[in-house]
Amino acid sequence: MAENREKVQNGEMAECRDIAKRRLKKYRCFLYILLTAGVAALMAAVYMDYWVKVPSTIKIRAGMEQELDFHVPVSGEIYQKEAVESLSTQVDSIHVDFSKGITVKANQIDDYQMDLKLFGVLPYKSVDIEVIQDTMLIPSGIPIGIYVKTEGVLVVGIGEFEDENGETVSPAKYILQTGDYILSVNGEKIENKKQFVQMIAQSEGKEMILTLRRNDEITEVKMQPRENRNMEWKLGIWIRDNAQGIGTLTYISEEDTFGALGHGINDVDTSTLMKLDEGSLYKTEIVGITRGENGVPGELTGYIEYNHENILGEIIDNTSEGIFGTCSEELTEHTTYEAMPIALKQEVKAGPAQIICSVSGEPEYYNIEIEELHLEDENVNRGLVLKVTDEELLTLTGGIIQGMSGSPIIQDGKIIGAVTHVLVNDSTRGYGIFIENMLEH
Repeated sequence: MAENREKVQNGEMAECRDIAKRRLKKYRCFLYILLTAGVAALMAAVYMDYWVKVPSTIKIRAGMEQELDFHVPVSGEIYQKEAVESLSTQVDSIHVDFSKGITVKANQIDDYQMDLKLFGVLPYKSVDIEVIQDTMLIPSGIPIGIYVKTEGVLVVGIGEFEDENGETVSPAKYILQTGDYILSVNGEKIENKKQFVQMIAQSEGKEMILTLRRNDEITEVKMQPRENRNMEWKLGIWIRDNAQGIGTLTYISEEDTFGALGHGINDVDTSTLMKLDEGSLYKTEIVGITRGENGVPGELTGYIEYNHENILGEIIDNTSEGIFGTCSEELTEHTTYEAMPIALKQEVKAGPAQIICSVSGEPEYYNIEIEELHLEDENVNRGLVLKVTDEELLTLTGGIIQGMSGSPIIQDGKIIGAVTHVLVNDSTRGYGIFIENMLEH
């Protein structure tokens, strides 16, 4: 009996030891996994931190020495892009090491490619180097009235209504989409919303062939209007054919072209970039200022007369980097400031800067602080983070307000970018776009 009891106790103790060993082994595996995950996360964070410090495209001025210092432990080779693309077996290269600042110079307009490795070992990124001519721009800062007409009519919503029998119908459902541009009906070009509504009203319910632009592709769909309870033919859609507003002119070039806003004109309902058929800049007079507060953006209120005598320029392009076009003679003759050079991304630094805007009636310089630089931000409209420090501007506007988009940003006598957005929860702070991004359109 005693022997059996001892054997049972020894067996239980051995089993307990086995359980303890298995638990210890599991804990060790868990700690190893946790440690490995932590190291991997740390390495990924370091890698991403280094990744955003060197832009994928670097511009340098032809014929000038320029310093590139990104404070990143990467190195690699620079090749002439044409030689790389030609698949030549013999490609000359120059070694670069960004663990310390380097000085570069290219004597002529050309494109290069730079293949970099982190710590000289880990694949990092390929960087395009563009050699450009030096650019001079006239900073503006004047308020502008904007009127743009869409290409055809823009579908901003799909709805439903009651037909003549009291049934709920939606003729456009599953056929049209929000963001579609209706360019023509039965082969007839659509000039404006009034014309399109009239064509539907006179359709007598016959099938209509609509030519659309959808996601930059042209397509055709067939639709049949339905009568509502008032015996009117309808498609059940909401449409828009123009947009208006106030912004700030950023610059005028030596070729009498302009750039403004620093961001595109988006439809207020669909948030999509509007496809323009035509557009104009107009003189505007600021008649009121609503100060911005945390959580409530302020705005400039302007008075605009949309007549031919007040046109300041023609809008040719509406892009995510801003609106661009040609200046009227009056606009080019009444500039306030002299032309100044631009600063490329790598030349901009955190610290004091100024913006030019016309909240007091005339363009004036106001002090700001550049807080952050995002050289590789996917959202080009938020490459700069800035804070208004000028007491006069803070008193007038509370910081950045709607209508100031496009205000040129100046640092060390160079145009570095334009104001684009305000932070809703802090009206003293906002975003800007680098001027080189605006010039890429």
